[in-house]
Amino acid sequence: MVLNKKVAVVFAANGAISSAVAQSLAQEGATVYLTGRDETALGELAQTIQAAGGKAKTAVVDACNETAIDQFYESVISNHHQLDIVFNGIGIRPSESSYGTPTVALSYDHFMKPIEVHLGSQFLTSRLAAKYMIETNSRGTILTLTSSLSRLKVPFMAGLLSACTAIEGLTRGLAAEYGSNGIKVICLNPTALYGTRTITETTEANARLMGVSPEQWREQSNQQYLLGRGPSLQEVGDVAAFLASDKGAVLNSHVVDIDAGSMMVL
Repeated sequence: MVLNKKVAVVFAANGAISSAVAQSLAQEGATVYLTGRDETALGELAQTIQAAGGKAKTAVVDACNETAIDQFYESVISNHHQLDIVFNGIGIRPSESSYGTPTVALSYDHFMKPIEVHLGSQFLTSRLAAKYMIETNSRGTILTLTSSLSRLKVPFMAGLLSACTAIEGLTRGLAAEYGSNGIKVICLNPTALYGTRTITETTEANARLMGVSPEQWREQSNQQYLLGRGPSLQEVGDVAAFLASDKGAVLNSHVVDIDAGSMMVL
């Protein structure tokens, strides 16, 4: 259990990726705080983790609210005197940002939405985590999340593509700032995960625009992987746990591809 006695915080934990990461962190021995806005979903995830022998607690926290994040971190430090791992898997529904809409018809507000939510939230949770890690001398790990859109030529996704690219730049910048305090900042970059709501809805929208069925779109997408399939949510969680451990220290500042050898990723 490579994360034994570690304290982890997972934001937007009711999402598919965050849920997988939270379960892997708990499986490796960390005490995991599950945060989000859906109290019922958080409770169900905590029960799943506890039933598997893990340690999980829940808290309702808006990952875009600076004051709420700060107060939550303060409560974690008050209880444990340390903060070792932070992962933010925040995302928005495709309909909220009009994914699948040609840019000539995309409003400025819809273009900016993923930048404000994805990038803005990563900035808030990361810098506030670093503040408390530095104060408590917790030589911790901050895990950000982007996607392979940052290096793909994909239509109808301008806002999210821009946000993903910016998150990778933010990761490198924060790693450069916090490294002297023993804090790692690493970006997870999984390719399309078909177990997530975002990819399911985006696939349907893009398939309509391209005049094919969602099944045809997915079949065509699977051909891009050297393994003949994309990564699973479980695999993403396992990689996150490894990177958060001492064994993953050499990858500080890196953008780590979790893509089963996608031929489309540069």
